[in-house]
Amino acid sequence: MKKVLLIHGPNLNLTGLREPGIYGTDTLASINAEVVDKCAKLNMDCSVFQSNSEGALIDRIHAAREDCDAIIFNAGAYTHYSYALRDAIAAVRLPCIEVHMSNVHAREEFRHHSVLAPVCAGVIAGFGKHSYLLAVDAVKAILE
Repeated sequence: MKKVLLIHGPNLNLTGLREPGIYGTDTLASINAEVVDKCAKLNMDCSVFQSNSEGALIDRIHAAREDCDAIIFNAGAYTHYSYALRDAIAAVRLPCIEVHMSNVHAREEFRHHSVLAPVCAGVIAGFGKHSYLLAVDAVKAILE
């Protein structure tokens, strides 16, 4: 069975409470449950990790070399400036889908550029919680 790692970066633990007009009212726990369920239906195992700490995110990405086949990653604001996360993704050489619930290109200028995108298999943004579910489909296609 293929293994997928779903990673959430800073402030995503507040999903459902933080700016519901942008991110919706679904909690991170309910989104995680939907992703895990969809993975199971597609015969994939999904583990979930969230941290507000860049170092913890890097450590988990590094560990994914040993226990995962692909990564779905919403790096939050780190998307726009964390070369350390970019290098971690490149180093593990696993397919990674960058995910954003909001359409980052319709928001503030600083959100328009991703330093992660060049080392990711693809980017999905702007579909709320469905961005994660679309990423599961993308991972399934990549791993087949």
